[in-house]
Amino acid sequence: METRAIVIEAYGHADQLKESNVSLPELGEQQVLVKVKATSVNPIDWKLREGYLAQMMPWDFPIILGWDVAGEIVATGSKVTKWHVGQEIFARPETTRFGTYADYTIVDDHLLASKPESVSFEEAAAVPLAGLTAYQGLFTHGKLIAGETVLIHAGAGGVGIYAIQLAKNAGATVITTASEKNHALLKELGADQVIDYHTTDFSEVLSNVDLVFDTMGGDVQTNSFKVLSENGRLISIVNKPAEELAETVAVAESIWLQPDGKQLQEIADLMTEGKVKSIIGQVYPLTESGVRSAHELSATHHAKGKIVLTNK
Repeated sequence: METRAIVIEAYGHADQLKESNVSLPELGEQQVLVKVKATSVNPIDWKLREGYLAQMMPWDFPIILGWDVAGEIVATGSKVTKWHVGQEIFARPETTRFGTYADYTIVDDHLLASKPESVSFEEAAAVPLAGLTAYQGLFTHGKLIAGETVLIHAGAGGVGIYAIQLAKNAGATVITTASEKNHALLKELGADQVIDYHTTDFSEVLSNVDLVFDTMGGDVQTNSFKVLSENGRLISIVNKPAEELAETVAVAESIWLQPDGKQLQEIADLMTEGKVKSIIGQVYPLTESGVRSAHELSATHHAKGKIVLTNK
C-alpha cells in the first residue's frame, strides 16, 4: 500500500525533508500495519539525515526517518495472534528505511506494547526509543540495583528524563546534571541531587558512584571515570570509552539500543501506575515544515524532554 510520508531522497540539511507518497513493503505474517497517531524525534533521525550513519545503514532512497510510533492497528499478518485491529499500541520498530514519519507504518508484532489508556498518543510516542535506551543502559548493561548510586548526565534530555524515573523506581540514589532552570522538574521526577553543570564540575564534588549513565561523551565521559568506585560501571550511548580508562573500572562500554516489546510493556505498566511519565518539550505537526522545525530544535541539544510529531 501507499502512504503519505516525510522522506529524504538525499543526505543533507533539514531542507532535504520532503512530503511524498511511498509504497510500503507487503505486510509480513508476524507484522501489523499501524495508523500513526504520533511519532517523536531522536538524534539518530537527523544524524542519519545528514549522512553520518550511511556506512552503518547503506539504504536506498527514499528513506522515511523516525523510529517511534504510537497509533492504532489497522491490519494484522496471518500469524499474528496476540494483537488485533483496533488496538492502541506503541513501539520502537526495527531500524529500516520505512520509518514512522508517515501516516502508516509496519511493526513486527513482538515489538509492540499496549498503550496505557491514561496516556495520550503523544506521550506514548515519546517513550520507545528514549525509554528503552534508558532501561537497557541502566539495567540490561548497567546492572543497576536498589541501594546503588547512579549519575545520569543531561537529566533533562529525552533519555535522561526516563532514566531518572526508572532508576528512582528501582530504588537507586539518583544524581543528575542539568542547567538550573530544569532542577525543580528533575527533583519532581525523582532526582536526589541535581548538579548545575554551568557552575559546578561534577567530577570535583562526587565520588564512589556505582554507575554512570553517559549521554554526552567527550570530556564529560572522560571525567566520569574520576567519580566511579573501584567496582563502578560506565555505560555510554555515545562514543566508546578509551581503553586505558575502561581498564580502571569494572565495566565501561558503549551500547546500541535493541528494540524490545517486553521491556517497553514494563515501562507501559509503570506509566499506568503513575511511576513514569513523558515530559514533552515541543509538539510539531507531522508535515514537511513541522518535521524540519523539529529536526532543527533537536540538533541544538537544548530541547527539554522529548520532541513529538503529532498526526491529526
